[in-house]
Amino acid sequence: MFGTESSLSMFLNTLTPKFYVALTGTSSLISGLILIFEWWYFRKYGTSFIEQVSVSHLRPLLGGVDSSTPSSANTSNGEADSSRQSVSECKVWRNPLNLFRGAEYNRYTWVTGREPLTYYDMNLSAQDHQTFFTCDSDHLRPADAIMQKAWRERNPQARISAAHEALELEDCATAFILLAEEEATTIMEAERLFKQALKAGDVCYRRSQQLQHHGTQYEAQHRRDTNVLVYIKRRLAMCSRKLGRTREAVKMMRDLCVFQLMKEFPLLSMFNIHENLLESLLELQNYADVQAVLAKYDDISLPKSATICYTAALLKARAVSDKFSPEAASRRGLSTAEMNAVEAIHRAVEFNPHVPKYLLEMKSLILPPEHILKRGDSEAIAYAFFHLQHWKRVEGALNLLHCTWEGSESFRMIPYPLEKGHLFYPYPICTETADRELLPMFHEVSVYPKKELPFFILFTAGLCSFTAMLALLTHQFPELMGVFAKAFLSTLFAPLNFIMEKVESILPSSLWHQLTRI
Repeated sequence: MFGTESSLSMFLNTLTPKFYVALTGTSSLISGLILIFEWWYFRKYGTSFIEQVSVSHLRPLLGGVDSSTPSSANTSNGEADSSRQSVSECKVWRNPLNLFRGAEYNRYTWVTGREPLTYYDMNLSAQDHQTFFTCDSDHLRPADAIMQKAWRERNPQARISAAHEALELEDCATAFILLAEEEATTIMEAERLFKQALKAGDVCYRRSQQLQHHGTQYEAQHRRDTNVLVYIKRRLAMCSRKLGRTREAVKMMRDLCVFQLMKEFPLLSMFNIHENLLESLLELQNYADVQAVLAKYDDISLPKSATICYTAALLKARAVSDKFSPEAASRRGLSTAEMNAVEAIHRAVEFNPHVPKYLLEMKSLILPPEHILKRGDSEAIAYAFFHLQHWKRVEGALNLLHCTWEGSESFRMIPYPLEKGHLFYPYPICTETADRELLPMFHEVSVYPKKELPFFILFTAGLCSFTAMLALLTHQFPELMGVFAKAFLSTLFAPLNFIMEKVESILPSSLWHQLTRI
């Protein structure tokens, strides 16, 4: 024991003051690095890195959280609500304006040789079809039993053959749907098949409507027949819209919206028929009815979409865009109407920052997928594909969007990932991964525009790392680093010594003597 104490005392006595200076300097340097990293992490993610690690990893090891404390309970509830919101925003939704696979997607493949749909997207569609068009009692109807297997087939030709087989037994609405979606090569042919599906689906719907209260089996059949009927009418309305009969399409969509509000089946809300209605009304330039639809669906309690946010921005921009001038606005300031339009664009860009590049044609469009991720690149493509023409039709709207977007505060107001924005919940960090699954390989996925670090932070971090490395090398190899330091300083001051020698040779010695004395 005494030998250990004596050796420790001898070791401490041999330490020089330079060691303590180096130790203090290194400690200060490490503290500075930690401080810079903490500040950067807090600015980017809105929370302390050390606090996050402590709460996530250390606190469970030390015994967890005291659930009896009300404040901690409220905090955990808030975090749970935030996490649930983040998960819901990463949910993949069916594209309300998805194209016809046979008449549009396959035609693109025939012309270009490229596949516009990914396997992940088509697999999601197969799951949707099984949810919409099948039920547990399908085995009671021979045609429905065949179609139940058809919706699970991966081979398109096998699905089409099964649909024809079902039609040989009876007029089956879901068989007509499959043929209209996948076999029809034109919109007119698809419309003809959907009209046949409507006749068969209406018969099944009326029959199941009378029996829906006789048991859970009949109730499931009625729910399935309702989904089939709504799907058929919605696709018929889309056929009318594509064939130029827009007023007819608007009437059908209005009826569907009323029908959707009357029924309480949760699957009907997945169709988002109001977005089809908004696009058709914009085509008719019926902006008053567009505003009425927005007033009904642009509610704080309903999930937002790019269609809702950017259509609201378009209506606000329409009121001022024809006379808007950036130079005049910078001189006199923004009027109330212009400020409302700018704020609406800020709101839309915060919800989905990918859309402006497509509307401003800074990035090429592709065919929209059958499923979209809200606030992601897939939703931006789906919106711009159908609504770019409506922005072009409003004089000056794209100019106002361009002036308000990246050139002003709009782009800088977008929150970081995991950071709560001004109007919406934190931007989900899963969008890039999900969009890469939804969009084809030949498309360059638009990544959430991350803000770059200021140059000062990068410079400071590099300088601190360089000095720390020098301190470590000096401590390990003092003599060698001394030689390098002398060589570096001599090289650094060589031009200055050369200039001084030239000055001494030119100036008289007496004058130079007087200058050195001064």
